[in-house]
Amino acid sequence: QVQLVESGGGLVQTGGSLRLSCAASGSTFSNYAMGWFRQAPGKEREFVAAISWGGGITYYADSVKGRFTISRDNAKNTVYLQMNSLKPEDAAVYYCAAKLGYAMRIPGEYPYWGQGTQVTVSS
Repeated sequence: QVQLVESGGGLVQTGGSLRLSCAASGSTFSNYAMGWFRQAPGKEREFVAAISWGGGITYYADSVKGRFTISRDNAKNTVYLQMNSLKPEDAAVYYCAAKLGYAMRIPGEYPYWGQGTQVTVSS
């Protein structure tokens, strides 16, 4: 079982950047595909980005493609989400999630979740 802790959220102006981190513990990190998801008030949790266990395969939601970059450092047991050109519609609680096997876009496929970190984008 893996435990996940996100950090790096905060308040940023439109057009600004943030880098989220998700530190994993409790299991062999490199065995897990990782995903980032977000949930805004009143909305369902949605897929943002995912990365394979080795880092060689990445997926992005169309809404963030070209602006966000997911990466991982297996030596540091950490996955990152670099967010550039932030828009007000990017504001949400961001969650990282882990699963064995292939990276997926569906939240229900991930059994392990962090507690989330708030991202606020001012217009």
